[in-house]
Amino acid sequence: VTFIVGDDAERIESVSKNLLCIRSVFFRTMFGIGMKERDAAEVTVRNTDLATFTALIRYLCTDQLDLGEEEGGRAQRALDLRQLTQMYQVPRLELLCAQALQESVGPASAVPLLEAAHATGDGRLLAQCRRYVADNAAEVRASGGVEQLRDFGVAKGLLGDALDQVAELKGAMHALRVTGS
Repeated sequence: VTFIVGDDAERIESVSKNLLCIRSVFFRTMFGIGMKERDAAEVTVRNTDLATFTALIRYLCTDQLDLGEEEGGRAQRALDLRQLTQMYQVPRLELLCAQALQESVGPASAVPLLEAAHATGDGRLLAQCRRYVADNAAEVRASGGVEQLRDFGVAKGLLGDALDQVAELKGAMHALRVTGS
């Protein structure tokens, strides 16, 4: 089958339908009996870009995850690919994307990943990013992370975390004064 991908109608040619059916319930259904795609030579895929869809197809055909070389781009590709894995029902690849996201948390990526985790309901990544921001506040701020905040709910959560830390510090200082007196 040939896939016509995205708004630019870019092509991924000569992909084995049989292999796709083995690796994905979605493709097994798509190319199954009674579906129009069963005998189609071309299938149009919207709502993704060529690089992300190519990464999905490459994984299904080779069992290799390729998120690209660029650090910031890897996290975005993992986010985009994880969405595709949910749609195309590829749970192992979804787990690999989640692992790649957790490994990519850093000063410049913590806030965007935090917002993405909030938007997608990924509690594990959300907690990791919140912890990273709290533990590395100066680095995140220096990288422009604060300016990257777009989601008011995430901003409120980070403010709540900061207030909790201030309360903990005040409690520790009070305990030191009481025991030191």
